[in-house]
Amino acid sequence: MNILIAGATGKTGARLTRQLDEAGHHPVAMVRESSDTSVLPHGVETRQADLTDLADDVCEGADVVVFAAGSGGDTSEEMTDKVDRDGAKALIDRAKAKGVSRFVMLSSIGAGDPDPESDLAHYLEAKHAADEHLKASGLDYVIVRPVALTEEDGQRDMTIGDGVDPEGKAHRGDVAAVLARAVDDDLLLNRVVELESR
Repeated sequence: MNILIAGATGKTGARLTRQLDEAGHHPVAMVRESSDTSVLPHGVETRQADLTDLADDVCEGADVVVFAAGSGGDTSEEMTDKVDRDGAKALIDRAKAKGVSRFVMLSSIGAGDPDPESDLAHYLEAKHAADEHLKASGLDYVIVRPVALTEEDGQRDMTIGDGVDPEGKAHRGDVAAVLARAVDDDLLLNRVVELESR
């Protein structure tokens, strides 16, 4: 399948792009002009785009779109809104317009019911708005909500769904594996999936 990945050069997105490439899919890495594409597998197709200003045809030819982007932990609330909320919504709308069959969203634990007292309150509210927009879009979707991310690859030993410890850890390699599974596993279709690494 042709899978467009927003955030393909990020810490989770690069792992996802590799995993999809190794699984025989055709990942298309959505990159900005300033992106470091050296983290991508050799020969992977790239498509230049910016989540703050998306072209109408950005999802052209994609069977599945994965949103694995993020504005980063040190950015302003304004940039969080532009990327994590408005950028995600715009990509959902463009995916819908181009007849994409499934949209996979990398979200976060706590986005379902953001705690206004949390240090991450603004980020979680942005993710919540994007998740709700996806649910209402009519697209088939999978929303993946890991607990706090670590830089480890992990052993693919995870708790998925019920029983996740909100204070636990999720290794980026494990999260990428669940995102990769979500592109074509109908057991996850139209579900919100929480996960942590064991």
